[in-house]
Amino acid sequence: MPRTKQFNEEEILIKAMELFWEKGFHATSIQNLVSCLGINRASLYDTFGGKEELFSKVFERYRKKGGDNIRSTFEKEKSIKAGFCRLFEEAIENAEADMGQKGCFVVNTTTELIPGDETIHKALRENKENIENIFISQIRKGIASGEINAGKDAESIGHMLFALFSGLQVMAKVDPDPTKLRKLVKSGLSVLD
Repeated sequence: MPRTKQFNEEEILIKAMELFWEKGFHATSIQNLVSCLGINRASLYDTFGGKEELFSKVFERYRKKGGDNIRSTFEKEKSIKAGFCRLFEEAIENAEADMGQKGCFVVNTTTELIPGDETIHKALRENKENIENIFISQIRKGIASGEINAGKDAESIGHMLFALFSGLQVMAKVDPDPTKLRKLVKSGLSVLD
């Protein structure tokens, strides 16, 4: 008779994400995972397949949640420009609240594991394309509604705003001064005017 799992997989993924986020992939050992997650090695391997597979599941969960949060932010705002302002303001607020200056899990993963890990590289490209496509779609909606000038290149602006969004999160790790970050965002979002 197979043994039943004595843990909640979703809770394990959240704990594992926090550990990987804090320590990074390479510095997180199997023993760190076992200790932090409160499960034995056999359960870790049986359920998740090992450190790499667990990291991939954690990363995919984070990516999906991040994309959902970005879409939700735009849905809550009455205008496209307000959606972008809110999205960047939330990033600044998160940086201010991040006492350990952990930064963005995706950005950290990019800087730690690229180049070298093709599976993660592919996931990062997909994440970039997903967020850029959300941005481009919002800009096109703004152009269609007349909120954004019809002469604007939605694709180029979408790519640039993704770079600003990612770069903001890197800068916030180095210098989380909200005044400086808000000035940067104001300059960057002026492209929508």
